[in-house]
Amino acid sequence: MTALPAPRLLDQFGRAGRDLRVSVTDRCNLRCTYCMPAEGLDWMAKPEMLTDDELARLVGIMVGLGITTVRLTGGEPLLRRSLVDVVERIAALEPRPRIAMTTNGIGLDRLAAPLAAAGLDRVNVSLDTIDARQFANLTRRDRLQDVVAGLKAASDAGLAPVKVNAVAMRGVNDGDVADLLRWCLDRGYELRFIEQMPLDAQHEWDRSLMVSQAEILARLEQHFRLTPVAERGSAPAELFLVDGGPATVGVIASVTAPFCGACDRARLTADGQLRNCLFARGEVDLRGPMRAGASDSELADLAIGEMWAKKAGHGIDRPDFEQPQRPMSAIGG
Repeated sequence: MTALPAPRLLDQFGRAGRDLRVSVTDRCNLRCTYCMPAEGLDWMAKPEMLTDDELARLVGIMVGLGITTVRLTGGEPLLRRSLVDVVERIAALEPRPRIAMTTNGIGLDRLAAPLAAAGLDRVNVSLDTIDARQFANLTRRDRLQDVVAGLKAASDAGLAPVKVNAVAMRGVNDGDVADLLRWCLDRGYELRFIEQMPLDAQHEWDRSLMVSQAEILARLEQHFRLTPVAERGSAPAELFLVDGGPATVGVIASVTAPFCGACDRARLTADGQLRNCLFARGEVDLRGPMRAGASDSELADLAIGEMWAKKAGHGIDRPDFEQPQRPMSAIGG
């Protein structure tokens, strides 16, 4: 087994970058109301996006700096036609990082097995509701059964544990959180609720409309006995045993209970910009220098500098907080 390199993606607060979120496209085949307008967004032109060679090179440099987990995101990552090849190339790196993917699940029924064979280790599927009408209203697409089929295919392909990510929205689906948990438990999926964050393209996020971790837990506890799991580490979700376990449910409370102090994440956008925080107002360009002939060492120095500049926290509760210019779909989840 190849020894892990010493972490070099350090910041001024003693945190080390170990988890790299890589957006492979900004395109998406859903139009979720809390993410983007009905007409969609202006997608990146293909020449702006990293090629497979460029993406593999940058991920390899980051692995050499201590990254141990690579999560492929979008947009919708399954829309990148070369995704299986990308996974295979990342899996061939030494030391080999764990490879995960966050997806809306559409098309996963066809690609789960090839992705698993290429080296994908596990998958998170975004699913906010199991009600077909509500799903169509939220996503502006009638594709619930495609997502359900994708989840089953992921489980059948051994992409375990299969996790489901759900955003609870006030007056929309917050009354159905127990139903979604029961549905996931029946199928062996691990459910994680996520507090809605100020990352929408419309910049219309309203904290008063956000369903907090406390509210989600209160609704779940009307139907289940929840017991906190003590150890969390750098994981974003706070976990709870359901009815004594072994099944768990998690809540990612990025707004009301931020976990910035243990954050080990960095983000690489589809156009080759490295961000040290999901809510960062700035980023460092790796694509430009790379295409201009920069060496691996020079690119590594740029990444090290970006991570060193990471702030103590995202500052959502600060009066001077400003939402990032890029929406979530262009940053990568």
